[in-house]
Amino acid sequence: MADFVHLHVHSHFSILEAIGSIGDILDRTKELGMNSIAITDTLNMYAGIEFYEKATKAGLKPIMGMEVWIDPKGLTNPALVNTVRYPLVLLAKDFTGYKNLIQLASQARVEGYMPTPKLDYETIQTHAEGLIALSGDFRGEIAQQLLQNNPEAAQESLQWYTDTFGKDFYLELVPLLNTPDQVQANHLLMDFAQTHSIPLVVGANSHYTTPDKAQAHDIMLAIKQKTTLLNPERYSVMGEDYSLKTPEEMIRLSQEAGFPAEAIHNTVTIAESCSVEIPLNQIQLPSFDVPTKADGTTQTDDEYLRYLCEQGIPKRYPDGEPEGLRERMDYELQVIKDSGYPSYFLIVGDFITWAKNNNILVGPGRGSAAGSLVAYLVEITDLDPIYFELLFERFLNPARVSMPDIDIDFQDNKRDLVLKYVAQKYGQDHVAQICTFGTMAAKASVRDTGRALGYSYTLCDSISKLIEEKTIAKSLDANPELKARYDQEEKVQTLIDTAQILEGSIRHTSTHACAVVITKQELTAYTPLQISESGGKTSITTQYEMHAIEDLGLLKMDFLGLANLSIIESTLLLIKDHYRKEIDMSRLPLDDKEAYVLFQKGQTTGVFQFESQGMKKALMGLKPSEFNDLIAMVSLYRPGPMELIPTYIARKHGKEEVKYLHSSLEEILKPTYGIMIYQEQLMKASQAMAGF
Repeated sequence: MADFVHLHVHSHFSILEAIGSIGDILDRTKELGMNSIAITDTLNMYAGIEFYEKATKAGLKPIMGMEVWIDPKGLTNPALVNTVRYPLVLLAKDFTGYKNLIQLASQARVEGYMPTPKLDYETIQTHAEGLIALSGDFRGEIAQQLLQNNPEAAQESLQWYTDTFGKDFYLELVPLLNTPDQVQANHLLMDFAQTHSIPLVVGANSHYTTPDKAQAHDIMLAIKQKTTLLNPERYSVMGEDYSLKTPEEMIRLSQEAGFPAEAIHNTVTIAESCSVEIPLNQIQLPSFDVPTKADGTTQTDDEYLRYLCEQGIPKRYPDGEPEGLRERMDYELQVIKDSGYPSYFLIVGDFITWAKNNNILVGPGRGSAAGSLVAYLVEITDLDPIYFELLFERFLNPARVSMPDIDIDFQDNKRDLVLKYVAQKYGQDHVAQICTFGTMAAKASVRDTGRALGYSYTLCDSISKLIEEKTIAKSLDANPELKARYDQEEKVQTLIDTAQILEGSIRHTSTHACAVVITKQELTAYTPLQISESGGKTSITTQYEMHAIEDLGLLKMDFLGLANLSIIESTLLLIKDHYRKEIDMSRLPLDDKEAYVLFQKGQTTGVFQFESQGMKKALMGLKPSEFNDLIAMVSLYRPGPMELIPTYIARKHGKEEVKYLHSSLEEILKPTYGIMIYQEQLMKASQAMAGF
């Protein structure tokens, strides 16, 4: 009979409340012999895409769903005190149902957000197509009305649910045998279902994967409530087993509770009824409004991009075109066209041009995008890839096509103006910042766990300071003092064991510092939305984090706010005010000897990426005399290559012989004294030595 029970409907396996990652949940699901599972976060779909992708890859059927809370007083009812709200579990039968879940999740956290997410009857009814509804546990509307001995109200409610969901409405039985209200509700619902010919289904509330994680889950609830286990008033679910259960356990519990076999079999019916296919990795770039040609005829995105490049050549190269420019431009434009990305360059070039025309300082470019000649010609970047010998293939490779990724720096005090321009151009409902998840890091999990356990600050602080590696496990291996205290002190062992279970769990959501999505259709055609608060401001963000946004094929841009650019703007204004001089940052000479003296003396406070004490010390040893020295130092000053800095300095000043592993590398590595620093050098070495 176990073969029939391969779905547990989890009305509370919320990614913000559960112990363990999605990977842990799926591993446990397979271990238990189930081939499908539903994750139904409470009024959000944070886990949606990651769950869908990982479950599919693991050979499991992902049941896309959500638990909602209905406020009978309406979507905008602000009251929390004396407000009755009812849970309802919704599962998507198909892609239409999935898209309706997105709409409902957005409505709950935008329109129904204050002071807590909720939905109303009208909104649910509007977006009910393609959804299966389960009545929820004993707190559900019909269960509550029956518990209050009001069968007439229960019958009226039933009419609304069946009018809304038809045959896809199920009364849910939950085998919580130690919860009196649930036990009574189960019996009342079974009688009610028989009287009104409504199908029953068994649901299992799960908050953690295995029973041994119950205590850790209780501690996490205490952490989120900012209280301790000693507080008798706190919310807790101890007393019941909320772990993932085997099919055999579910059958046994259902039989002990007196559930009819129909309720167990209907889990299979629901699983077989749910089949959602979400299109992934299909490019969904927004449309760019391309102007008509001078003769009034229309032109394509790639034609207009070529036109802008042609216009940019005399601006970028007033003294004449360098050799090979046209061939490289044609090659890049062809790759961009074949990849389907002309509109990407037009979109990015447009808002950067707008920013520059509106006196907003923009960084010269960073990362692999600096290797694109097209980006340079349309003034997305200000670094000449031909002069600096940068490779386009690092940015966009015809052999491995992936979405381009251009990070753009704007002065931080005017970044919001660029976001407003983009929102106005493409529509407020097409542009949003992206959600990110804050997780419990090693040190924080120790401190938070200790507080919840009621341990002294002194104990928690002393243990936290011994966590010197990225994870608690690595710290135990690396720090003998920590290991000794773990072995010898019972409290420390409890603290560390529990903190390790909680480590990496999602603690909260916030707004990504720079990531923005721009969509072709309305945002809610692809991602659920929410109101997020950050720095005292509220904004609309996605519920999907940036990797999910990218996997959906959406245009994700990084709008970075850089304080150094704001400082530069203030400096330029002061120079203009005091010396009556206007300086064009894009035309600063790179051979200014007095500027290099400042670097040689380590006088670089306020200079982006050169202001740390370690960097200043390295600069004073290097005594940079040309721009290539500065480029090399920025590249070397990071974990790993940092150990090559003394060699670079010694070779520059002739104190160490410059050596090459092979004669074919001399031309490639000569500018960096035989040291392979840049990815371009590695790629050129592959070409020279292996014929790539």
